[in-house]
Amino acid sequence: MQISLHNFTKRFGDTTVIDDMSLDIASGEMIALLGPSGCGKSTTLFAVSGIHRIDAGRLHFGDRDVTTLPPQDRPVGVVFQNYALYPHMSVAQNIGFPLKVQGLKTAEIRARVHEMAELVQIANLLDRKPQQLSGGQQQRVALARALVRKPDVLLLDEPLANLDAKLRLEMRSEIRRLQRETGITAILVTHDQIEAMSMCDRIALMKDGRIEQISTPSEMYERPASRYVAGFLGNPPISFVQATAADQLTLGPNSLPCPAAVQGPVTLGIRPEHFGPQHAGPGLSGRITFIEPQGREDLIDVTLPDGQWLRAIVPAGHAFTLNQHVAWQVDMARVHLFDPSGVRL
Repeated sequence: MQISLHNFTKRFGDTTVIDDMSLDIASGEMIALLGPSGCGKSTTLFAVSGIHRIDAGRLHFGDRDVTTLPPQDRPVGVVFQNYALYPHMSVAQNIGFPLKVQGLKTAEIRARVHEMAELVQIANLLDRKPQQLSGGQQQRVALARALVRKPDVLLLDEPLANLDAKLRLEMRSEIRRLQRETGITAILVTHDQIEAMSMCDRIALMKDGRIEQISTPSEMYERPASRYVAGFLGNPPISFVQATAADQLTLGPNSLPCPAAVQGPVTLGIRPEHFGPQHAGPGLSGRITFIEPQGREDLIDVTLPDGQWLRAIVPAGHAFTLNQHVAWQVDMARVHLFDPSGVRL
């Protein structure tokens, strides 16, 4: 099911949260609405679900205009952050509840519940109550309940936020498997870049109620449209340093080749994996001011003579020490250049 938001606007009182935003999601695609708290990602999801009324613009599911349809009439399944399971009901009853509301016969409900339980791998838990389940099991119940109606669209609002790190990793793979097996169109709301990059076909990175960039995870990481995008993606995060561009990039006593025909002040974005002694090319000299061992690699901060600093990812095994002077190389083919307003050059 293709989803199209055209010139979507949402206000709460006198505050405009989303202003004239458009977004197209292909049938069978899983897209992430990624961004910090307050950027409008959940508001967008709730507008698609029908929980929030759209103040201006149109929403289409395929060729059907659903802008004014109430939530119960939209072909969507929703999984919330807190799962919202009924504590007095068994797992089977929780999964089958939407079908009971629709008035389906008991035999059909039972068959559909078992089908979904098999799909999400909880067929052995159908008689238990939610309080007898782990967080990951509760998540699977919530997914089964959202999918049991066979909706055209699956909406996921921070679905992994309440899980520990190991379960988050497991459920990232599980949700992606379910989405691919069912072929359902899905929207994931998250502030976690790793979730967005590992689970989704495309990412819509939001800021202040608008989409800053929409592209595949790899394209967004390799070619961020702005300093904001470059800074949001990446762990450890990208380092930004100020330079003056002419025939070369000047950073105090250091200089680098200028990768674009620009003049004046610019910002360089250099990711930690693109700076260090293991690279070939032009270098920057400075002093090691921080070392954080990470097992197979070390995170090392290098402070330049002008006071700016860069972080490097260096393979473990090197005997570097604090205050050691180094001259490390930069992979210039992977450097990002931004103008003073933060737009990519």
